Amino acid sequence: MNKKENFIADINTGYSSKGDSIILGGAMLDGEPIAEAHVKIPLKTLNRHGLIAGATGTGKTKTIQVFSEQLSNAGIPVLMMDIKGDFSGIAKEGKEEGFITERHAKINIPYNVAAFPVELMSLSIQNGVRLRATVSEFGPVLFSRILDLNDTQAGVVAVIFKYCDDTQMPLLDLKDIKKVINYITEEGKDEIAASYGKISTATTGTILRKIIELEQQGGDLFFGELSFETDDLMRIDENGKGYVNIIRLTDIQDKPKLFSTFMLSLLAEIYQKMPEKGDAGQPELVIFIDEAHLIFNEASKALLEQIETIVKLIRSKGVGLYFVTQNPMDVPSGVLAQLGLKIQHALRAFTANDRQAIKKTADNYPTSPYYKTDELLTSLGIGEALVTALNEKGIPTPLVATMMRAPMSRMDVLSAEEIDEINGKSKLVKKYAEEIDRESAFEILNKKLAQASEAAAKQEEQAPAKSSKAEPSTTEVVTKSVLKVVTSATFIRGVFGVLSKFLKK
Repeated sequence: MNKKENFIADINTGYSSKGDSIILGGAMLDGEPIAEAHVKIPLKTLNRHGLIAGATGTGKTKTIQVFSEQLSNAGIPVLMMDIKGDFSGIAKEGKEEGFITERHAKINIPYNVAAFPVELMSLSIQNGVRLRATVSEFGPVLFSRILDLNDTQAGVVAVIFKYCDDTQMPLLDLKDIKKVINYITEEGKDEIAASYGKISTATTGTILRKIIELEQQGGDLFFGELSFETDDLMRIDENGKGYVNIIRLTDIQDKPKLFSTFMLSLLAEIYQKMPEKGDAGQPELVIFIDEAHLIFNEASKALLEQIETIVKLIRSKGVGLYFVTQNPMDVPSGVLAQLGLKIQHALRAFTANDRQAIKKTADNYPTSPYYKTDELLTSLGIGEALVTALNEKGIPTPLVATMMRAPMSRMDVLSAEEIDEINGKSKLVKKYAEEIDRESAFEILNKKLAQASEAAAKQEEQAPAKSSKAEPSTTEVVTKSVLKVVTSATFIRGVFGVLSKFLKK
């Protein structure tokens, strides 16, 4: 066989599967698409996580869109972080253009337009399904790691949570935990010291400042009720398509603390509540984390360790995580080691550091007799990518340059009217629209302090009244003192003694 025949045989063997799969595009050799070789990813392996990387403008967004469409068609719900506002068009049919049908003819994949069921979500005041969580749901360990506290400070947070559990005071939002911190530092410090030990005011002051920092990044909007239920991410529509849940994050790009807080709480909640699935035929949920560097660059060491732990464990729950970033070096090596699928779009080499980064990236991919990986990384066109995955047996597939298929949905954002239309029909928007502020630690402590103040006022009123008699003047005081002395027995005996001596003379 010649080179092309060997290539087709290797790709078709490496990317074959007995179970269901999705088609990302057609294989390429020497810069040309090969119609006889398709790049197929088994659904069974999609819970093994992945990476989608590449420079700006190389096609990452469209790859995520294609990936999400294929998952939705397979009945797999998707959750995607929309940092730049690029993904909402998936809710509407695309438009058949000449360049699209030409591309699909080259890779021998039919092209059809389609729309997909979408939920628009928000962490802030943007229109959509409001996502919230309570402080109690985080627990003391996770809450401490989000605030980047040291061991001593984390110990105080643990005491706060224990105290609130013991006294049945729910911690729902940030004003609750701020109120508790103020209480145990001032009015309630003796109560806390008696049951839990003394707490340094310097420590509580540091914790309070960290909470205020989180609050300033929008944490006051995120923490509270009604808390979002992860089951609402797993919905399938009446046509058997999985919902594409799009979290609109365009207004929190400058709030990395809030973004990482949300991501960690979401992953922890999913991990805790979903049952073990093992290696099932397909994942229960696939999550795309766009601009992943926003999580990792601002995360503390403790937070990174927590994320790495969840990444390692969450695949057994049937959840696949896909990190999207410009440079694969943005993702920590501990996370990269857990990734089964890698889709690498072109990288740009403008500096010596860029060239070194490209060499390191190339070293992370399997060697191939058909490509010089480091050279190919800088010569890929828009909508082309290097792909390697895991087959159904967990063995890495051959590295293949791929011409990605085009999205079937609209490759543009929705208008404001179209967004309002989707939100108007959404059951989840109505479900989570109401902001509940039930009695919690803030209200309970305020009531307790008010009752204590009222009791103190009553006690003062019931104290014995002071005599209304006028206070004696200075003259009266002196006169009484003199009379007291003059009339005293000692004084009288002294006077009589003097007189008797005088008379004897």
